[in-house]
Amino acid sequence: MPEDHEPEYGFPARLWRALARHRPGGPFSARAWRSPLRGPWLTSVFGSVLLVGLPVVIITGLLSYAAYSPQFGQAFPADVGWLRLPLFSWPAGPSWLYRLTQGLHVGLGLVLIPVVLAKLWSVVPKLFTWPPARSAAQALERLSLLLLVGGILFEIATGVLNIQYDYLFGFSFYTAHYYGAWVFTGAFAVHVALKLPRMVHALRSRSLRAELRTRRADTTPEPSEPDGLAPSAPTAPTVSRRGALALVGGGSALVFVLTAGQTIGGVARETALLVPRGREPGEGPNGFQINRTARAAAITPTATGSGWALRLTGGDRPRSFDRPALAALPQHTAELPIACVEGWSTTQTWTGVRLLDLARLAGVPEPGSAHVTSLERAGAFAQAFLQDNQIRHPDALLALRVNGADLSLDHGYPARVIVPALPGVHNTKWVAAIDFRAAR
Repeated sequence: MPEDHEPEYGFPARLWRALARHRPGGPFSARAWRSPLRGPWLTSVFGSVLLVGLPVVIITGLLSYAAYSPQFGQAFPADVGWLRLPLFSWPAGPSWLYRLTQGLHVGLGLVLIPVVLAKLWSVVPKLFTWPPARSAAQALERLSLLLLVGGILFEIATGVLNIQYDYLFGFSFYTAHYYGAWVFTGAFAVHVALKLPRMVHALRSRSLRAELRTRRADTTPEPSEPDGLAPSAPTAPTVSRRGALALVGGGSALVFVLTAGQTIGGVARETALLVPRGREPGEGPNGFQINRTARAAAITPTATGSGWALRLTGGDRPRSFDRPALAALPQHTAELPIACVEGWSTTQTWTGVRLLDLARLAGVPEPGSAHVTSLERAGAFAQAFLQDNQIRHPDALLALRVNGADLSLDHGYPARVIVPALPGVHNTKWVAAIDFRAAR
């Protein structure tokens, strides 16, 4: 609807006229946004990319929450009320499952940031429409738009800060990010339902191939339309739509190059300049990423020395094994990744005792769960619950060695848990005890 047309329904006409006469200046001015590139077609191109990519980011984010086994109360946040997900046992295979889902969540989320910003640039005139609403339906639409924009900017800001371990905010990242994701997801679903037919129509209005061949000098504005995305008084173009798409696509490609190596690993890590734990984690068998050092966890060599013993419970009587006794048990070697919620991962070769063998030694031949506690006394790293399928996986280990050498203190000496497809935080280091519980 043109801005000078008085609606025949909705808000009272006198109120609409009064608001129209008192239009604020600045960004609310009808001539504030004059780029000839803006219009339904360019907005729809960016929107179509987000329509494919954002659901992947949303789904993998929810899968990350499920991977933390919320049925044990160890996901963050623990109590989400009616927003809880259907409970299911997170698979213990393939071993790279969590590496894939969380790598996609973080990596694709980062790659889409230039597209999100470009989409917001293309629709910014809509955020300053005046009057703010001309009907109840339009008011609801604008509210969903504010929730959509606010939600995605909040998720991007908190997500990027979390990846870089830079907690400038004074609240729990996990709680805020989880609830913020639901706000954004709801607004995104409403927005897609309202705008999808218009997006399809706009995409059909111009040829992508033709636009990619159009030079700046031949770039023409899109026709004025009711949504007000195309400017009523456009200026001369300073860049073609081809150039704008190349700029956004190039930005996404650059972000991919600078971040993807943290998940892919190998030589690609050398190009990942934005990885949170650096590209050169050290040398030797224990020269790989450390999420939490022994010093940060207040673990001393004394606590892990000759007096250390693993306590196994769950059966008729507790049992204890010092490190030489554990090393004398049948050993198993497996190549397994550790994948962190921040998106980085690393694959190493681990050697130790199968968790299922330990359960049998504890007197629990058919374990249904296990409670692993660390020498670390507090915090999310101090304990973890494991599901039955995770305990029974043949590659689920209490690792004593990595890459043919004893674990370093920072990597969990004298023993740590390593389970396929398990989030890194639950691969507990400096294990003090395991309480196996029989299947019901």
